[in-house]
Parts: sequence; structure tokens; C-alpha cells
Amino acid sequence: MTSAPSRRPDILLIYTDQMRADALGCVNPVLHTPNLDRLARDGVRFDSCFVQSPVCMPSRVSLLTGRTPSDLHITDMGVPVPDDVVTLPDILGRYGYRSANIGKLHFLPHANRDHRLPHPRYGFDVLEISDEPGPYPDAYRGWLSARAPGLADDVDWPLPPAAAVWQQQMTPRRPWQQAQQEAAPARGRDDFVNPLAFPGDDDLTHPAFVADRTRAFIRSTPADQPLFCVASFFSPHAPFVVPQRFLDLYDRDALPLPEYPPEIARRRETAGPGDERLRAVRHGYYAAVSEVDHHVGAILDELAASGRAEHAVVVLISDHGEWLGEHLRFGKGYPGCDPVSRVPFVVCWPAGIGRPGTVVSEIVEALDVAPTLLAAAGVQIPPAVQGRDLAPLLRGTADGVPELPGALTEAHGWKTLRTPTHRYVIHDDGTERLWQLADDPGEYCDISADPQAADALADCRLRLLSRLLSLERPIPPSWPY
Repeated sequence: MTSAPSRRPDILLIYTDQMRADALGCVNPVLHTPNLDRLARDGVRFDSCFVQSPVCMPSRVSLLTGRTPSDLHITDMGVPVPDDVVTLPDILGRYGYRSANIGKLHFLPHANRDHRLPHPRYGFDVLEISDEPGPYPDAYRGWLSARAPGLADDVDWPLPPAAAVWQQQMTPRRPWQQAQQEAAPARGRDDFVNPLAFPGDDDLTHPAFVADRTRAFIRSTPADQPLFCVASFFSPHAPFVVPQRFLDLYDRDALPLPEYPPEIARRRETAGPGDERLRAVRHGYYAAVSEVDHHVGAILDELAASGRAEHAVVVLISDHGEWLGEHLRFGKGYPGCDPVSRVPFVVCWPAGIGRPGTVVSEIVEALDVAPTLLAAAGVQIPPAVQGRDLAPLLRGTADGVPELPGALTEAHGWKTLRTPTHRYVIHDDGTERLWQLADDPGEYCDISADPQAADALADCRLRLLSRLLSLERPIPPSWPY
């Protein structure tokens, strides 16, 4: 470890969307991710990190507040985050940090609003918001129009279905919206199909926008002021529109397919998806990961050129994972199995890491990111924060880090607990599901009704209750009565 800096450390949070834990070359050799692998080699990689929600909005506000979705009362998509919620940049700003979110934030539903209107700050000094690349007149479209005025129409993705309905009902006569409404039915919006080659120069994509504006923010921050920057990539979220050179990194026909148990394989014969579609989706997904990796490299180079890298804390994490054809599904959601809830989590911090290249197998949560960063900045952790400071694990010891009975992922109407040996799901009607990971790592066979699993089921119930009790944050009394 290096000597302590004379001021608080800079913090760079590389936040991807829908990135599985195994979407790193150092975990899965099929992937080409030299820059992300470099972060893992120089830092600590947490191999068992789980998010608190299987979908974007609740997961993102949970990470940036250090509070669970249920504690925030935001357990589903489409719930606007109150503009007075206390966030990580809000706290850091009181200690002199200059903060920015570049790219996706998704604290507001993006389908039913005008993206030209000012966005709530949520504690950030700089906001360049683009929750989806292409369909809205947002920061990315403005950046793109300034660089390639004629290209914006070519990257005008079809609107998500809910956005198309809202715009048709609310503002059908605005020219840019009318054009999208007319184009969307013809072009369709099936996210999980063949990837497309980006129609412009490679440095005009949404990931390029995130990298360019992140680098500009680093350069514009005074050298004596600590910065907190969220470089928030939409990729590898579908649909996949990726420069050809990243598609060319992969031989689609050689990409491995998921391994299905016999009963699922038989169902796939009639219900799909077939091998061709599975490989097409994986091709686009892997290429999108590699494009993010390329631009992360540029951001890391800028951090080094600025002289900040030696004492900076760099974190890589995602808001959730991706089914990628497992369970015959694409996307994310219930019941939050590992492909969806387990994400990459890497911390690179020269001043705070004991042994670079360490892989930590203990279960951790995205909930732990905020308190870990606050502690690294020398800032007291507010009592409302529900995660743990992982600094001891970064230094190479578990002393001082409370052990979790399991990782909690939740949504409206159900909760799931991931232990080292099982995944347990409980619904609001009392029904349960249970998977034993040693015999069923793909989480295909629900054993909750098996009498031989009764002890394991009872243990998971107890663990979940223990986890929920540990998360309680009652308002302390001001006097005995």
C-alpha cells in the first residue's frame, strides 16, 4: 500500500447496466476485456456480489444511497426517486467533493417525460443524463448532434413501448416525436435479436459519449479538489448496436451455449430460443462488453494523466445481470437467480488494498458500496445506511466486517436470499421456492416441496428473518419517553 494522500481520495464508479458476474475475461476466457481485467489484477475482485433488486431503478437508488429498496419504498420500476433522498454524492459534497453522473442514472421513469427538461440533481454537481442511447433528446443526442449533425437521425432507436404510448397520447404533434412514432412500428423494438453495427464512427457511440464526458469532467475538476464521478454505461444492456470492430472480436459460431437440464432442453425444442438466436444475442452482448472495456481504458488513462490514479478509488459494478438465454429467458427479473442478481464487483485502490489481484469469495452486496466509499473518503457513515464497510476485506482480513446470513434481493411481492449453499424465495402469499446450488448451480430444480429439504428450508427462513432484522433502522428516541 502507498502512503496516504494529503486530501481525500478521488472516487470513480464505473457503473454498467445488465452485466453478469461472468462477463469478464478474467472469469470467462471467451470475453475480451483487457482493461477490466487490469482493474481486477491491480485491485480486489469480489466473486459473490449480489444486487438488492433484479431491475434497474430500485437497484440504482439502493446502491447510491446504501439503503434497500424496501427501506426506500422503491421496489419496482417506474417509481420516481424523491429529489430530497440523501445520496452518496449529496454526502460527499458536504466534504468538498465535486461530483458528476455521466450517462444513465434512471432515478426517474424515462418513458413518460420530456428529456429536454432540467433533471433533479440528487446531490450531483454535474448531470449529463442519457438513460437510453438514441430515442430521446437528451445529453447524448445533444453531444452527438454537435459532433455529427446528420448522424442523430441514424441512431434514433425505436422508442421503448411505454414511451411510444406516452408520446402518442401526450405530445403527438411535435416533429421529432411524430417521426419516432411513425418509425417505431416499422422498425419494431425486439431487443434480443441480431446485433447491429453502429452506423457512424466508433467514437460517436453512447459508450464513447460516457467516456468523453467523464474524461472532460476529470480534466475540469481542480487538482486540489476531490472528485466523485459515476461513469454510467447503458451497455451491455440490449438492444446491441456496437461498432463492427467489437463484433469482429468474436466468432459467433464458436460461442458456447447454455447447458440445460434434460427437461428444459426438451422444452426448448418447441418454445425456443434456438441455437442461432442464442449465439446472436451472446455475440451482441459480448461485443457490447468489449466496447465498454475499450472506453474504460480511455477513462483510466485520463485518470492516470491527471495525476489522480495513485490515490483514487476505482469501482466497477453493475445494476443487475442478464439471463442471456439461461432458463430460456433474456433480460432480468424474477426470481433473481444468479445470472440476474450476481454482478461483477471490483475495487482498485492502491492506498487501501493489501494484496492486488485478490479474489474475495465471501458474499457481499451492492448495498456495501456506499459505506465502503464513505469510509475510504474519511466520512462518517450515516445511521440510515444499511450496508457494510468492506475496507477490511480490501486489506486482506475479514475482521470488523459482519458476516451476512445471505444476500437479499427484493421486489414488490417477493424476496430472495442467496446463501453460500442455497437460493430461497418467499412470496407475499406465503409460497416458497428453494434451490440447492451444489447439485443444481443453474437453479432449475425447485426442491421446496421435498421432505428431505425441510431442514434447509427452515434454515433459509431463519437466515432471511435474521437478515431483515439486521436491516432495521428505527428512529432513535430523543428521551426515555
